[in-house]
Amino acid sequence: MATILTVSASPSAFSKTASTRRLVDERLTALGHTVETLDARDLPAAALLAADTRDPAVAAAIEAFGRAHGVVVATPVYKAAYSGLLKIVLDVLPQRALADKVVLPLATGGSLAHVLVLDYALRPVLASLGSPHIVQGHFLVDESITLTGARAELTADARDALYGAVDRFAEALDRTAVLAS
Repeated sequence: MATILTVSASPSAFSKTASTRRLVDERLTALGHTVETLDARDLPAAALLAADTRDPAVAAAIEAFGRAHGVVVATPVYKAAYSGLLKIVLDVLPQRALADKVVLPLATGGSLAHVLVLDYALRPVLASLGSPHIVQGHFLVDESITLTGARAELTADARDALYGAVDRFAEALDRTAVLAS
């Protein structure tokens, strides 16, 4: 099975975005994939802001992108855009960092008015990094997520829709692997 990097671009470890990303990790693991995680908030801010790719933590993050067959990017929506933390992480990646990778963009936000962030803001950036296959992104409205500690509980409809998106991502990875062999 594939190695998948899941990235949380939330500045908080106990956010709806970070907790939802953990549900995605569990689902992908249950499907037989190897999941590596990257919490962008744990990367050194000074190194990210200086685009210091020699910093050990930043270099390790870039290597994690390189090892992955697929990437899931989970971001909160702030002011109708993906997080600045995600932007900084994507900016330090090599130009073709997502070449030959299947990508699933996920976002959480306060209202459905922000759903377009997936297509108008995030998809073009991911495509510019070379991904040949960006799976239809998925948006979760904050009210469909309840946090219990670090654990996200989703409404039944939200859970089914999220798992459907994750399953489509896994199927795209499987198709890519078949075509590559």
